[in-house]
Amino acid sequence: MNQQQSSGKASRVSRLFPALALVIGLAAPLAGCGYNDVIQLDEGVKANWAEVENQYKRRADLVPNLVSVVKGAANFEQETLTKVVEARSKVAGLKIDASTIDDPEKLKKFEAAQSELSGSLSRLLVVAEQYPQLKATDAYRDLQSQLEGTENRIAVARKRYIGAVADYNVLVQSFPTSIGASMRGRAVRPTFQAAPGSDKAPEIKL
Repeated sequence: MNQQQSSGKASRVSRLFPALALVIGLAAPLAGCGYNDVIQLDEGVKANWAEVENQYKRRADLVPNLVSVVKGAANFEQETLTKVVEARSKVAGLKIDASTIDDPEKLKKFEAAQSELSGSLSRLLVVAEQYPQLKATDAYRDLQSQLEGTENRIAVARKRYIGAVADYNVLVQSFPTSIGASMRGRAVRPTFQAAPGSDKAPEIKL
């Protein structure tokens, strides 16, 4: 390598140092203000929300079959069936998108609709206790078992989501991580209202 080539290479390297120093200088504050931590917890909240949606959908998908089986029981209380169908219809009619977990009103409507369906299903199962022949059928017992498992998974998914949002909300409000949250356009998120016993699935006797 001649002197001119060596000099040119040295010149290029020397020009890289300011750019490298700038990158390092910008990266250090970002790391210090929790920029990456905000991203990590943000994604954690989204993942837990996806599981909440999945389990509630699983329950809603069981309802038509459950109603169909119960309809086969003679003189079954029609009002109870109607309320289950209506509650399920409200759940199905909800418009759920990415903004739901950031919108207190949307989340409140989602929870209210799911709570209504929970209540109507509980009522149906209580009424079904009065029909021994219905309870004895394999189809009904299988649906009860599936519903029980789904209610357990809903309780777990809700609890995890509430925990993930709590951790996230602490991070976005704390200094200096609040700076990283602001840079990401992230703010405090609404969460489920954890009523007493809401972290436990309702008991479904088989």
